[in-house]
Amino acid sequence: MITLSVSHETWPVRGAFTISRGSRTEADIVVVELIDGEHRGRGECVPYARYGETPESVMAQIKGLEEALAADLDSDKLQDVLGPGAARNALDCAFWDLDAKCAGKRMWNLAMLPAPKPLTSAYTLSLDTPEKMQAAARENASRPLLKLKLAGPDDLQRVEAVRSGAPEAAIIVDANEGWTSEIYTDLAPKLAALGVRMIEQPLPAKDDAALGEIARPVPVCADESCHDRASLAALKGRYDMINIKLDKTGGLTEALALKSEAERLGFGVMVGCMLSTSLAMAPALLVAQGAQIVDLDGPLLLAKDREPPMRFEGSLIHPADAALWG
Repeated sequence: MITLSVSHETWPVRGAFTISRGSRTEADIVVVELIDGEHRGRGECVPYARYGETPESVMAQIKGLEEALAADLDSDKLQDVLGPGAARNALDCAFWDLDAKCAGKRMWNLAMLPAPKPLTSAYTLSLDTPEKMQAAARENASRPLLKLKLAGPDDLQRVEAVRSGAPEAAIIVDANEGWTSEIYTDLAPKLAALGVRMIEQPLPAKDDAALGEIARPVPVCADESCHDRASLAALKGRYDMINIKLDKTGGLTEALALKSEAERLGFGVMVGCMLSTSLAMAPALLVAQGAQIVDLDGPLLLAKDREPPMRFEGSLIHPADAALWG
């Protein structure tokens, strides 16, 4: 019989993390433990207000399955019981971790996946003035890939400042739905000239049909517009890539299926994360194997991480030890 433990944690951010929708100084995280005798499986999720989630609502969803978990609920049945979102993510990843620990094997062996390799992650620079983003770029100029949070006004100056501060780094940008079609049309060719390699979610998800009618001189990646496989049909002709986040897909199970289907349909794949600890990065790193862009820097943006943490060497992230997950 599986028993459930669910808790709400807050983790301090290193400084502040700012995007077009606001600024945060701590990460709100929900952690699930599934306990089967001496074995414990863990999963972490980040409730996201953009999708109508709060820690309280997500915990209520999870606790509502306590009787089902004590009976016969498993990872396969979970996909039908809960929809995509943070609650299913924490439970799904906890199931994978529990199964691996009960079997005494690594999760990728159970899933018949290749053993994961270390991958280079983007490093995110928060939205700020061009001058402060240039200073942050200088501090991180040795990192191979920088991701810039943008918002509209002064964005060209922000990118120019970062390019000056880190002339050798590759750059991708994320507007978090903060642009209009007019801003995008004006900025995209200028960002291409600055060597920007990808633009993430420039328009609000409700307005992104316009991307099908506008030139895309830089590959455009769907984030808020892409959750699970059901999202893909509407993205053809509008986006060149999708950003897979386990908190949007509702766990590792759907994330792997989404990646496979997206590649079949010709989309490029980025694998990203919410502001979260190494417990959330561990399953995401498995999805990120072979992805064109990896953005799993969540722990680097926090003031502290779990023990044992994922091991970072600069921007190189190593697979998790079994003691952490999987």
